[in-house]
Amino acid sequence: MDEHLVANRASWDARTPVHLASQFYDVDGWLRDRPGPRAREVEALSDVTDRSLVHLQCHIGLDTLQFARAGAQVVGLDFSPAAIDAARALAHTSGLEDRAEFVCADVHDAVDALDGRTFDIVYVSLGALCWLPSVDRWAEQAAALVARGGLLYLHDAHPLSWALDDDELRVGHTYFEEREPFVDDAGQTYTDGVTEPIPRSYEWNHGIGEIVSAVLAHGLRIEVLAEHDWTVFARFPWLVEDPAEPQQTDGPRVERRWTSPPGAARLPLTFTVVARRPTE
Repeated sequence: MDEHLVANRASWDARTPVHLASQFYDVDGWLRDRPGPRAREVEALSDVTDRSLVHLQCHIGLDTLQFARAGAQVVGLDFSPAAIDAARALAHTSGLEDRAEFVCADVHDAVDALDGRTFDIVYVSLGALCWLPSVDRWAEQAAALVARGGLLYLHDAHPLSWALDDDELRVGHTYFEEREPFVDDAGQTYTDGVTEPIPRSYEWNHGIGEIVSAVLAHGLRIEVLAEHDWTVFARFPWLVEDPAEPQQTDGPRVERRWTSPPGAARLPLTFTVVARRPTE
């Protein structure tokens, strides 16, 4: 594994216990409320009952298990042993072990780690691509996992949002993919509850054109490309919470969203790609 990815794995191992205890992930609430997939995911993917789904870079598996709860047969894959251990424990605690499998592997080795299996849905959720040096290498693996007629669902941070400074509305990082990563020595993670510094990590940005071109180059056809003026956490201090919070499709929890203040210019904060492998 690349030295940068080795460092990132150590960083995610350190983040895992922090995230499990955080209000951001609210594991106790997740176990209590038993939420299913988000309304936007159901709209894109329809009924997942008895469909196979693989979640790449699944972290502690909450999103993975929400699809298992909705009736899918799921596999979560992540390179962090600590995160995979947590995901397996959550599958057991939530009674979803029979519908969920978790595999510890680098996403760049996903095809081999999953024994060449293909899936009805390949799911990639927020905060995935920035940890990878090459979006083309990622797309090669992700596309190869999509069964004929199956879908790739990607929802991630918009590269323009990634390029902005954390504290000011100012471009501070490259928009395009570069060989050298951004080095994060802040010692923090994106959730509450940090008591010890998080180890150094490395990130890369990937432009929308680079992402779309990589998906197309590996045999998928894009059906949806949507840019959104919201994200699901307070990514910047100048964002405000959107009062129009769509309900989860199952359970009382809601998906909280943050967006630009009223009267301010709307900026793309996240994006969604849905792509399909042709049947022939």
